[in-house]
Amino acid sequence: MSVDVENYTFTPDVAPKLGPKGGARFAAAALRYGALLSFLAILVIFSVAAPFFLSIFNIGNILGQTAITGVLAIGLTVVVIAGGPNVVTGGIDLSLAANMGLSAAVYASLIQAGYGDGVATLAAMATGLAIGAVNAAAVAGIGIVPLLATLAVMNVVSGLELVLTQNTVIPASSDALTALSSASLFGIPALGYALVGFSLIMGLIIQNTRFGLRLYAVGEFPEAARAAGVPVRSYLAASFLISGLCGGLAGILNTAYLSGSSTGSGEMLLPVVVTALLGSVFSRRLVPTIGGTLLSALFVGVLLNGFQLLNLSSTLVSGVQGVLILLTVSATTLIRREN
Repeated sequence: MSVDVENYTFTPDVAPKLGPKGGARFAAAALRYGALLSFLAILVIFSVAAPFFLSIFNIGNILGQTAITGVLAIGLTVVVIAGGPNVVTGGIDLSLAANMGLSAAVYASLIQAGYGDGVATLAAMATGLAIGAVNAAAVAGIGIVPLLATLAVMNVVSGLELVLTQNTVIPASSDALTALSSASLFGIPALGYALVGFSLIMGLIIQNTRFGLRLYAVGEFPEAARAAGVPVRSYLAASFLISGLCGGLAGILNTAYLSGSSTGSGEMLLPVVVTALLGSVFSRRLVPTIGGTLLSALFVGVLLNGFQLLNLSSTLVSGVQGVLILLTVSATTLIRREN
């Protein structure tokens, strides 16, 4: 049997309609609408407990804080789409946070050395792309399981960042960084607009182009895509390259947000994984989408901001993120198994 991927209008909503049971359909609807209701409930609770929560200033602060995590999560979402939703054997990129850290260090180092924003931007993006290329070669070329390949790359990249920065913050200041960190419109910072704009661009590419539809086909039906002549490995490699570019872009945004590089970028990994995996819950039929990831990023950003306003422990934040991962993976796994 062969499948004509060229003429088959595959959309993220199609896969789960291939004969789902009534129980799975009900559970999927309950999970999706339950997540939206939970988001609304959290907004109400925080707005009551913290009077300034819904102020324009705080909303802008949430968008600014969410920008870096959101860009990284979008990169991870692309990898999950192309590699499949299985967290062990499917698409995953654990090197994204380390990628951001090294890209930020490269950007800050060049700015401090007297180079312009153009050179620093190209170097940071090239750094992210190079890391993505290593992941692509390891996973799509050699065939190493993504979980192990990206874990190894994460350790190597983290080591390179330590060598470059000597485990210290490298300050950076330039006109472009100042504009990103300080400029605002209607109370929303430039970083927030960067997140929304980037999400729209990636959403158009992934959800509305032949390239994006083939990514979904490669991730959901790799054997059918291969039988139809789609170069599965090439698309899988492309997803890691896109993820690498997202790491480079996040490094630039992080440098602007902190006015320099940052140590301990590995702490970003858990929020990024939470955001990407939770994104499928905010999308139709429990499949990863860019729009779902954006909503998920805002959800996680609201949680973090609300906890900060209420002076709750950061340990509690990590615990909540871990619970969200466990619940999301468990629920989606059970529903897919029943399908």
